[in-house]
Amino acid sequence: MALTVDPEQIDRIVWNQHHDPFEVLGPHMVQQDGKTVWAIRAYLPQAEQAWVVLPEQHKEVAMETNHNPHFFECVLEVQDLANYQLKYTSGGHIHVTYDPYAFKTRSITDFDIHLFGEGNHHRIYEKLGAHVTQVDGVTGVYFAVWAPNARNVSVLGDFNFWDGRKHQMRRLSNGIWDLFIPDLDTGTHYKYEIKNYDGHIYEKSDPYGFQQETRPKTASIVTDLDGYAWQDADWMEQRRATEPLTQPVSIYEVHLGSWLHESSAKPALRPDGSQEPVVTVAELKPGARFLTYRELAERLIPYVKELGFTHVELLPVAEHPFDGSWGYQVTGYYAVTSRYGTPEDFMYFVDQCHQNGIGVIVDWVPGHFPKDGHGLAFFDGTHLYEHADPRKGEHKEWGTLVFNYGRNEVRNFLVANAVFWFEKYHIDGIRVDAVASMLYLNYFRKDGEWVANEYGGHEHIEAANFLRQVNHVLFSYFPGVLSIAEESTAWPMVSWPTYVGGLGFNLKWNMGWMHDMLDYFHMDPWFRQFHHNNVTFSIWYAFTENFMLALSHDEVVHGKSNMLGKMPGDEWQKFANLRCLYAYMFTHPGKKTLFMSMEFGQWSEWNVWGDLEWHLLQYQPHQSLKHFMAKLNEFYRSEPALFTQDFDQAGFEWIDCSDNRHSVVAFIRRAKGSDDFVVVVCNFTPQPHSHYRIGVPEKGYYKELFNSDARDFGGSNMGNLGGKWSDDWAFHNRSFSLDLTLPPLGVIVLKLDRATTQRALAGQ
Repeated sequence: MALTVDPEQIDRIVWNQHHDPFEVLGPHMVQQDGKTVWAIRAYLPQAEQAWVVLPEQHKEVAMETNHNPHFFECVLEVQDLANYQLKYTSGGHIHVTYDPYAFKTRSITDFDIHLFGEGNHHRIYEKLGAHVTQVDGVTGVYFAVWAPNARNVSVLGDFNFWDGRKHQMRRLSNGIWDLFIPDLDTGTHYKYEIKNYDGHIYEKSDPYGFQQETRPKTASIVTDLDGYAWQDADWMEQRRATEPLTQPVSIYEVHLGSWLHESSAKPALRPDGSQEPVVTVAELKPGARFLTYRELAERLIPYVKELGFTHVELLPVAEHPFDGSWGYQVTGYYAVTSRYGTPEDFMYFVDQCHQNGIGVIVDWVPGHFPKDGHGLAFFDGTHLYEHADPRKGEHKEWGTLVFNYGRNEVRNFLVANAVFWFEKYHIDGIRVDAVASMLYLNYFRKDGEWVANEYGGHEHIEAANFLRQVNHVLFSYFPGVLSIAEESTAWPMVSWPTYVGGLGFNLKWNMGWMHDMLDYFHMDPWFRQFHHNNVTFSIWYAFTENFMLALSHDEVVHGKSNMLGKMPGDEWQKFANLRCLYAYMFTHPGKKTLFMSMEFGQWSEWNVWGDLEWHLLQYQPHQSLKHFMAKLNEFYRSEPALFTQDFDQAGFEWIDCSDNRHSVVAFIRRAKGSDDFVVVVCNFTPQPHSHYRIGVPEKGYYKELFNSDARDFGGSNMGNLGGKWSDDWAFHNRSFSLDLTLPPLGVIVLKLDRATTQRALAGQ
């Protein structure tokens, strides 16, 4: 049979060098002997014979090889080729499949590509990646990947024995490659084979893949994220209508892989009764495995609810190759980690949190990514996602690469990723990791190792613009959510709206408060009188940003000791110091974050390979501290004065901040929209004080609502017998005052009991 295509074109297919295999393969109308006929061509490596099957006509037509022993072709004089199939023999087996090159329709449109090129396609994950779909009535998977500098791209998988010759993709505009492969479905394992112009081959996981194999394997898995039946509509509606900055926010920070392990090798059960594979942790005792998302829902959620936290914050749950990175070196930005189960399992976990009144925040890492060969690094044979210049594109200290925020498509990848987690997994907030490393071109770089911006400064303008864009987009789509910056510098207006020039976060970690307080509490109480400024300085800037007070995982690793170990004194004083610190934290303006294990007083540093020291809860001091945390959260959530005006100067007022000799501070917290207020007095030494007088704004009976030194908490039970009447004795520039007993290393909170006061005054 005469060739209907140039041999050079065939060679380009055979050598996987064609930018558009549809020009050669599949059905083509050609002229032969003065007639218009169909030429069907297929490249079938390892096939010995091939036929075209016309199911509707119950007909098979043998194909012939031309120019290459695996390039097959036949000519048909038929009117309708709809959904023809290819039948071929290979290794003694017969295979029948639809021809992927017969399906020229593409799911990604020119408008999608235009928006992506602008950096404004907020749901590009619905177009790029792998999606089960139907084309001309045939079910399959549509693959699309951005690799503008690749010479060729192919889809690899179990379905083609990981042979890049078999499913070569076509190049669209803006460097997007696509291919619809019929007969595939969810559960398909795949990668992309990418060749650059030097002929080097890279096998990459899908940047937009929704699931990956359990490490150490790295293939992506075709997954449908739209099949889960959510039960949290009431929560989502309430969130949409709520301003979170005026609500109590008390976050329990968790690393799911080390909160608790299953100590036996018994596999977990899926909802359908089948067994999850055992994901063991080599560094633990034999047989130990991770809890699944569903098991964590059963164990973690009741625990968090018992403690009274409003949210859980999860260290990164996006796919990452190395357990010891804690999740902060991400390779699968759109794939929830398979260590603990499937995407649907994680949806179940979030859903159960919502049904139990707990919000879910995930740590998000847009600042850097690892160099693993299957990931984003050198993706299409060039520095695509990262800067080519290592002075901008590499964090040498971390061994990671920096995103090129000036490239629209890279920025779009990250913006859409933030939208993705809210859209598909119903999360309630993100905590953006290492924001300072993004904002400064000279972050942890010596002179000569960084490049100044166009104005000669060290500010990373493109990164700042990216953060503004992502926050603007998130709050446009998802009102009521949280976007929290871990930002440790004095960069201005981090938590200010983008329309006034801010970065657009609605919360920023207060790293200054954290360092000041840990330094203060670490020292012997006698020396605290000389460092009183550590306690009071944070109020000078407390209302310049919307601050989150955080005692995080970073403070209990790398030789820093856990919280109890940081405290001075004997065991009783250590626990009292810790209660004092937590009580001051929860009465100080700002939202709150506490890392797991801090709530019951773990002695050892956090170990990512092991469990928390749950055995300590058999001992009374640790039980009492856990009970204290539950009561502190309960009290915090019950008093609007402690959270409704966290970011307004009107919500805070010093009574006395100058008594460094006794290491005592006293202040008022006021509620928004009412005359409610609470009086907080903190004694930061183990020396109790009787007849300690403070001024108060109104006359009456002040009930003692909370005392960190209560017997139930393991304290000395020193206090004010339930409350105190004010004296008509002016003090601290106020007309009335209270004569108080201050417990050692204690915080007391009092509130004017207006009903009792009115009854007493009416009876006078």
